[in-house]
Amino acid sequence: MKKFLARSRIAAGAIAAAFGIFLGFGPGVSGQAQQPVVDKLVLDDTVQPVSADEVTRALDRANSDGASALLIDMNTPGGLLDSMRDMVGAILRSRVPVIVYVAPSGARAGSAGFFILESADVAAMAPGTEAGAAHPVFEFGGQPDSTEMQKVENDAEAFLRSYVTKRNRNTDAAVAAVQSSHSYTADESLNQRLIDVIAASDTELLNALNGREITRMDGSKMTLHLAGAQIHVLGKSLRDDLLEWLVDPNIALLLLVGGALLIYLEFNAPGTIVPGALGTLMVLLAIFGFNLLPIRYTAVLLLLAALVLLLLEAKFGGHGALAIAGIVCLTFGMLTLVAAPVPQLTISPVIAISVSAAFGAITVFLVRLAVRARNRKSRIGADAMVGSPATAMEELDPEGHVLVEGEIWQAVANAPVAKGAKLRVTGHKHLLLEVEPSAAPGEHPRSQ
Repeated sequence: MKKFLARSRIAAGAIAAAFGIFLGFGPGVSGQAQQPVVDKLVLDDTVQPVSADEVTRALDRANSDGASALLIDMNTPGGLLDSMRDMVGAILRSRVPVIVYVAPSGARAGSAGFFILESADVAAMAPGTEAGAAHPVFEFGGQPDSTEMQKVENDAEAFLRSYVTKRNRNTDAAVAAVQSSHSYTADESLNQRLIDVIAASDTELLNALNGREITRMDGSKMTLHLAGAQIHVLGKSLRDDLLEWLVDPNIALLLLVGGALLIYLEFNAPGTIVPGALGTLMVLLAIFGFNLLPIRYTAVLLLLAALVLLLLEAKFGGHGALAIAGIVCLTFGMLTLVAAPVPQLTISPVIAISVSAAFGAITVFLVRLAVRARNRKSRIGADAMVGSPATAMEELDPEGHVLVEGEIWQAVANAPVAKGAKLRVTGHKHLLLEVEPSAAPGEHPRSQ
């Protein structure tokens, strides 16, 4: 019996060991033997709140799913300073190593993108790429004085130095990109110790980093094990695509103008519902999009002034002078509405001029029609007959019956009128119309 129990225990242990080895938990199977996984985010966009949110969520994903690293393939002309600070802060706080890779060939890490590149645990570039030109641009309305601009520059330089030193990179070369907007090729960046490696592809980059020791922001050392890593690309959601579409200032402008016209149409044709509902939705989406961008309040005042001028032209008439002034204000307001540091976040001049001219002309035309309709008196009965043509159904001497717009009325004339004569209604007393002979072209009215 004892031998049977002993043999049973041995068999059970062997089965458990085999099962454990099958699952990868048994002795002799280390964590390093498992294939490493690297999450990858493609950042081919400007630096703004939407892209900053994408980076933050990618970091959260990489820190929670056990990834060996987060690889950010970046191609950006730059963008907003506040969004850049959010992205850099998230990278510096990440528990998972972050690799920022400027790729593919022809890509760049300009302006704010340079700050993001230098914040990574590993900074890499593909051949034929560039980085730098990181001089800060004042993002809000007006021209800052030299003191204020110097504060912005000093703040940006201090922020860059605070982590470039920790990453053991060339602080002087990094600061030069801020002070003098210096740009570096991939080879120059490697020679200046601004990046750690040049690689032609993601796979080549990960293989080159295998076994490399990096220094984290807290000073600790970490060895990367990335050979043969499986790259898991983090796709964009429908929400991301919608937000990227809305953050385009040209799209937001078209939504705003189109929505305003639809709302105006609803006011002039109450009860149609669809134009009002759709217009309200478009205006709200436009406001949401502009809220993500730096707006100049002086430009908003220009837009309001333009609207006032167009309304005055429609109501009182200024021989076109008020309309032209309104369109000019509208154009300048649209062109200067977004105080963006890169052209990709500004409103296109072609769109601004086209929308201004079209919106100005349509507004003047529609408001003028509405004003005329409201000023036109509502007339019924005998009032509606004044000015209408009439025909004498019998001789008027001075009273008789006339036919006006298919109706028979009692009428009185100042002089005798023959039967069948063409008349015109000039007024009325109660239900008695006053008529006079209508003049033929080139003739004076006369009695028959």
